[in-house]
Amino acid sequence: MKVNIKWMGKMLFKSEGDRNRYTLMDTVQEVGGQDSSLTPKEMILSGLGGCTGMDTISILKKMKNIPEKFEIEVKAETEEEFPKEFKSFKIIYKFWGKDLDKKKVEKAVNLSQDKYCGVSETLKKGAELNYEIIINDE
Repeated sequence: MKVNIKWMGKMLFKSEGDRNRYTLMDTVQEVGGQDSSLTPKEMILSGLGGCTGMDTISILKKMKNIPEKFEIEVKAETEEEFPKEFKSFKIIYKFWGKDLDKKKVEKAVNLSQDKYCGVSETLKKGAELNYEIIINDE
């Protein structure tokens, strides 16, 4: 796995993967950016949510317990001083659906966090990582 990062001017960068897929990264105007894309730290949070989200949906499909709607919110706290590394992460899994089996949802999330999500496992080595599961806004 690899990506190639290209500077596009100001503080805008393009990250391109092996399969010609790309994403843009930027920062706020106060530090020279255009505020046009996610920041690199927001990309880390996106990668965390995407990794565990894909695991969770894959497991729930195998369990035949597919939600009608599924969202993940990822929050992080950083140190105050530079390099402002991450201190903690919190993942909030939100599921909606009439016939969702709570035990299956919990099992799918736990399997992602304890066995499958390499992004979670990597980030746990440097910061605290907690998660919460909400089903049908409860």
